[in-house]
Amino acid sequence: MAGVPYDQLGGFIWYNGEFVAWEDARIHVLTHGLHYASAVFEGERAYEGRIFKLEEHTDRLFNSAEILGFKIPFSKDEINRASIEEVERQGLRDAYVRPIAWRGSEMMGVSAQNNRINVAIASWEWPSYFKPEERLEGIRLDIAGWRRPDPATAPCKSKAAGLYMICTLSKHAAETKGYADALMLDWRGQVAEATGANIFFTKDGVVHTPAPDCFLDGITRRTVIELARKRGYEIVERAILPEELADFEECFLTGTAAEVTPVSEIGDYRFTPGAICKQLMADYEAEVRGRPAVQAA
Repeated sequence: MAGVPYDQLGGFIWYNGEFVAWEDARIHVLTHGLHYASAVFEGERAYEGRIFKLEEHTDRLFNSAEILGFKIPFSKDEINRASIEEVERQGLRDAYVRPIAWRGSEMMGVSAQNNRINVAIASWEWPSYFKPEERLEGIRLDIAGWRRPDPATAPCKSKAAGLYMICTLSKHAAETKGYADALMLDWRGQVAEATGANIFFTKDGVVHTPAPDCFLDGITRRTVIELARKRGYEIVERAILPEELADFEECFLTGTAAEVTPVSEIGDYRFTPGAICKQLMADYEAEVRGRPAVQAA
């Protein structure tokens, strides 16, 4: 579907309790979610027709909405069933699934207590987030100029639309310079995450990752930590300073879209995708497809 605008894809979208034709899933230009970013969403993947960790994603969607001060007008079971049926109606096996909830257009202004809360779920075919050749060799990251904010200044535990504005800015700047993505530091100058994925490093067989105190503790992140522990790897969650990057051996990203993606470069720092990256890539692929884990070659 490369090159086809998303508003021109075909099929159906679940919209406020019913399935509507793709082209009829519309909102008004004065929707509060568009003007004031009062929207929360999820990114999910279906593998062979099954949405991976659907219930965990739905739980997070509801938690995100609660943090932003609104209540989703459907039960979690209704959202789970609608998500499954959405993928089935689209006839998809390997797909990306996007639930989103937002304040409507009944009030326009910062205050919007009386606005309707709308919910939609769309799904579409989704290949690897990064180019296959990049993923095997390790992608290149720039170091973003924008930083993840202090938790006292933004609802960082919510997967809220507004928090991704600086991610888009950072990724665009990185791509302009020929990078695939960017590493974001936090407001303290510590390593945080990439623009849409969590980050891990290895040194002497130990896996290090930033403690998620100002960014999302990703569902894929937690899954990969579990898989790494099953393999006997020690996991250290801690504050990581940028100057430490010179001492790490491997680096990889984790996320619903990114899955497990090795990194070969962050600015002036170089990494060699190795045994740990390769094993966790294989283990994650087995996990999401419900297959037995195997030792990577």
